[in-house]
Amino acid sequence: MNSSKTKEMLVQYGGLCVVLAVLVAIFSGLSEHFLQRSTFTTIANQIPDLTLVAVGMTFVLVVRGIDLSIGSILALSSAVLGALMVDAGWPLWAAIPVCLLTGGLCGLFNGCVSVGFRIPSFIVTLGMLEIARGATKVVTNSQTKYIGSQVEVIGDPIPYLHLSTAFLLALGAVVAGQFVLSRTVFGRYCIAIGTNEEAVRMSGIRTGPYCIAVFTLSGLLCGLAGLAQTSRLSSSDPNAAIGLELLAIAACVIGGTSLMGGRGSVISSFIGVLIISVLQTGLAQVGVSDANKQIITGSVIVIAVLIDSLRNRFGK
Repeated sequence: MNSSKTKEMLVQYGGLCVVLAVLVAIFSGLSEHFLQRSTFTTIANQIPDLTLVAVGMTFVLVVRGIDLSIGSILALSSAVLGALMVDAGWPLWAAIPVCLLTGGLCGLFNGCVSVGFRIPSFIVTLGMLEIARGATKVVTNSQTKYIGSQVEVIGDPIPYLHLSTAFLLALGAVVAGQFVLSRTVFGRYCIAIGTNEEAVRMSGIRTGPYCIAVFTLSGLLCGLAGLAQTSRLSSSDPNAAIGLELLAIAACVIGGTSLMGGRGSVISSFIGVLIISVLQTGLAQVGVSDANKQIITGSVIVIAVLIDSLRNRFGK
């Protein structure tokens, strides 16, 4: 990695960490309970699902796509897990692969339809959003399925460490995702496709399989996120993860991933997740109403998109 690239990454990560530190300082001054270990461990154990889908969303945005169905795919994967364990009596170890497969197949469908028929991913994933949400209600009969202690082992904090297995899995996905995006041929091709897909095609590289793989990866991570959320709540809810796609996009854009494709960092997206989570937790602790929390969070999303637009217009 050349020195200019290293310097650019340090500036990017450093700027995001400064924003995160400022938020922590502000809420520490506004709430005497914010600057406690319990606050930060609670945040860590609540963000695995958002972190996992943000990793997948980063790859999708890098190839100049978008996935609006991640919340519904997460809910469907969770519903399948709950149905297998509660209704069919499957053990957790047997139900998990089907949960992941459900998410992966939904992502594969998104990729194949979008690439095969050259339909904008916005339209395809918008359709999948409705399909998966409807399928979730069919699987659960529109009722929450309480699984109980079998699945809690993944979502409960590990003794002495105070962090859940789900958080450690999400952290592993961040590290692996960053490695794939920045240090492998697959990642470089994804960035090249997002920068100039036609040039990649003219160089003799088939772009379709890479785009399909990216959407499939996003679906698999939605399945894993469904497992993480189910383990935290000990249940599968047909209304789970509504609006999660907007938070995932916001986290990625806050982290510097471009909506125009060709630029992104999984680690930066993870810091974006932390910024959103600290913001929401801090607002809750200082007594801000849910309505005002939505207004503030939405404003942060708009500001992030404006910054991305200016960055694309005037350079880095």
